[in-house]
Amino acid sequence: MAASPAQPRTADLFTPKLITVLREGYGLGNLKADALSGLTVAIVALPLSMAIAIASGVTPDRGLYTSIIGGFLVSALGGSRFQIGGPAGAFIILVAATVAQHGLDGLLLATLLSGFMLAAVGLLRLGTFIKYVPFPVTVGFTAGIAIIIFASQIKDLLGLRLEAEPGPLLPKLAALGHALPTISLAATLTALATIAILIVVRRYRPHWPAFLIAVAVTAVGVAIAQLPVETIGTRFGGIPRSLPFPSLPPLSFGKVVEVFPSALAFALLGCIESLLSAVVADSMTGRRHRSNCELVAQGVANIASPLFGGICVTGNIARTATNVRAGAHGPVSGMLHAVFLLLFILIAAPLASYIPLAALAGVLAMVAWNMAEKHEFATLLRASRGDAIVLLVTFLLVIFRSLTEGIIIGFAIGALLFLHRMARAVEIEASPLIAEEDRPDGDGRAPYDERVAVDRDILVYRISGAFFFGAAAAVGAALDRIGDYPKAYVVDFSAVPVLDSTGAATIVGFARKARRRGAAVYISGAARPIRRTLLVHGVRPLRVRFRKTVRDAVSAARHALDARAG
Repeated sequence: MAASPAQPRTADLFTPKLITVLREGYGLGNLKADALSGLTVAIVALPLSMAIAIASGVTPDRGLYTSIIGGFLVSALGGSRFQIGGPAGAFIILVAATVAQHGLDGLLLATLLSGFMLAAVGLLRLGTFIKYVPFPVTVGFTAGIAIIIFASQIKDLLGLRLEAEPGPLLPKLAALGHALPTISLAATLTALATIAILIVVRRYRPHWPAFLIAVAVTAVGVAIAQLPVETIGTRFGGIPRSLPFPSLPPLSFGKVVEVFPSALAFALLGCIESLLSAVVADSMTGRRHRSNCELVAQGVANIASPLFGGICVTGNIARTATNVRAGAHGPVSGMLHAVFLLLFILIAAPLASYIPLAALAGVLAMVAWNMAEKHEFATLLRASRGDAIVLLVTFLLVIFRSLTEGIIIGFAIGALLFLHRMARAVEIEASPLIAEEDRPDGDGRAPYDERVAVDRDILVYRISGAFFFGAAAAVGAALDRIGDYPKAYVVDFSAVPVLDSTGAATIVGFARKARRRGAAVYISGAARPIRRTLLVHGVRPLRVRFRKTVRDAVSAARHALDARAG
């Protein structure tokens, strides 16, 4: 049987966009567009990949390995036409903390495990649930990450001499304050020059590769002037001129248990960051990504990246947006971006030794500034008290505790606030109120008859809104607040879109009390899923009758009462 458009086949849900693009027809013009956009993205990714790796506590070449291996697989297997994968600034604090606690081998193992988690989330079709992360949580953790990234770059921005830099923010700032007398004027000027070039290029030539221009100009300036500024060559000895041979990180049950929390944090943030990036690409192009296919690709990329010495892979919003603006046609652009980065390693790796670390710190300082979403942060503070609380709790926990705690607790508070708002939105009206509004209300429900409203033998209730566990207590209390006991009840469900087991149990309890009083219960307007839920929870033995409309229910109740009286 052919699948309907509303119910796509499982195979379609996991078909990479690369296959879709090739099926549509892929010509030489498309290849030229993808080659140009891939080169543009590679130029942007080159300095960023090294800068993010250094800020994460690993060598710059590992950032390039991540972009090459992870970026190629994300584009080849992913569910987005334009997604660019690689190391991301959002992971800096998590990766740095993992390296500090478990070493490089622990980081590679945690990344590998997170890849299996991401693939499992996609295969279980849980990717659609990521969209339920509240907007204040997203803005809060993004702003918190931006603060921590900037703080992590102060040492290189100012050229401070600091042997051991603490991870937590407050001890880090205290240590940096003590190291201020060691400030390097040359490093500070290099960082300021980098930031100034970025601002000028983005203002007057927004389509030019600002990151690469800024890094190249400052590197040339430092080399010509022979400034005493630390470079990739002086700190790391340069970068290798080839990809390493793939190998597994050391495996043991104890090590897996030890790094499991880090792997879980990588997977959680990877889900959010990757799908958020795919959504941004959709909004720019009008396309639709396949979220679960995208997560499977992210999982495969994170399994492969550490085998070649790379770190965490995720979709990157800035590089993905650059890919779209550069005119990419499809995933081939992202695959070519990885190829161009590989060519850089093979041909021009020695040039990386001249890149000043202060210049890369300036690049990351601008990345942090752009990540902060300052306008959205200010808007949410003014929007409502609930949104402001979720935003600030997430923001402060990310800064002073951990990213994982910030996301989980922020999400939990946001969910509780949502449930509270939904519970308050549920209303229950009794017949005297209905009589005052005896007119069609335009929502497709039958109007209430005034004769029904004044019938003392029959009491009509209308429940409006999602009848779930958050509202069950209030609805149950309202149903029980009855002064004169009527001989029949009509409960109108025509305005109830959702009924959960707690709501159904509330109706069953009400029907049981009504039966003990000798009163009949009629339910009108219940949709088929709601009726099924009520039947499953046992309203049939209590002789609850279902009718299509309130008028039908009232007529049936009146007929039954007249027959009993006669």
